[in-house]
Amino acid sequence: MRDPDRLLERAGVRGNPDRDQHFLIDDRVLDRLPTYLTEIDADTSHLLEIGAGTGALTDRLLAVGERVTAVERDPALVEFLREEFADELASGRLTLLAGDALEVDLPEFTASVSNLPYGVSSEITFRLLPEKRPLVLMFQKEFAERMVAEVGTSEYGRLSVSTQHYSAPELVEPVPKGAFSPPPAVESAVVRTVPRDPDYEVDDEAFFLRFVKALFTQRRKTMRNAIRNTAHISGLDDADAVVAAADEDLLSRRAGTVSPAEFAALATLALEVGLGE
Repeated sequence: MRDPDRLLERAGVRGNPDRDQHFLIDDRVLDRLPTYLTEIDADTSHLLEIGAGTGALTDRLLAVGERVTAVERDPALVEFLREEFADELASGRLTLLAGDALEVDLPEFTASVSNLPYGVSSEITFRLLPEKRPLVLMFQKEFAERMVAEVGTSEYGRLSVSTQHYSAPELVEPVPKGAFSPPPAVESAVVRTVPRDPDYEVDDEAFFLRFVKALFTQRRKTMRNAIRNTAHISGLDDADAVVAAADEDLLSRRAGTVSPAEFAALATLALEVGLGE
């Protein structure tokens, strides 16, 4: 395996915290990341990596995947990767996409392992989750804890409901600041998500996610008031009709105590009675 410190030396770059650049340099963490896919027998025939950096993780993904597509936005790093991985690129085992992961056309992939830029981790994650593929992603620890949080806990929120709508997420490893160069200001953690169909029905997924987002903006209010106060966000035409039709017990609770299945049932009701023709 390529040594991450040597890769940094050869690339002649230093991470830039202002650009959300923190290179993962801990060999042990790098070696473990692909195993979170292989231990669940995930399909590794085409792995996607967001934020390839100097290629330390790319190298390890090539060891377990038949093909790897790596996305990198930094032009200097793209040039370095083209030189460092010239043989893998020539053989077709590695494809390099230069550009922003939120803007480039992502290929069909079977799984993703990535050390995400934390500033856009949410946007990238919710671009990947609907693809219904196993993901092993590095996050700010607080963000990771919110992804996996259970209903009724202080960390439970919109991120928990949205993540768990698409997958079964698990925080598989905390990662200390010293595993990166330069060290970030926050602790990190690795989350593995395994795709699953929820145990509830949603007629309009976009509305469901928007409705959940709206209600959590008023998480300290009762659901009754949250529904009324956020109609401009959720897009409801008649919030009072939803309140009139909803279960009284549910209306007296707060969003943090409402399960994904209960949100789904309420969203279905809101679609039936709260939207105009």
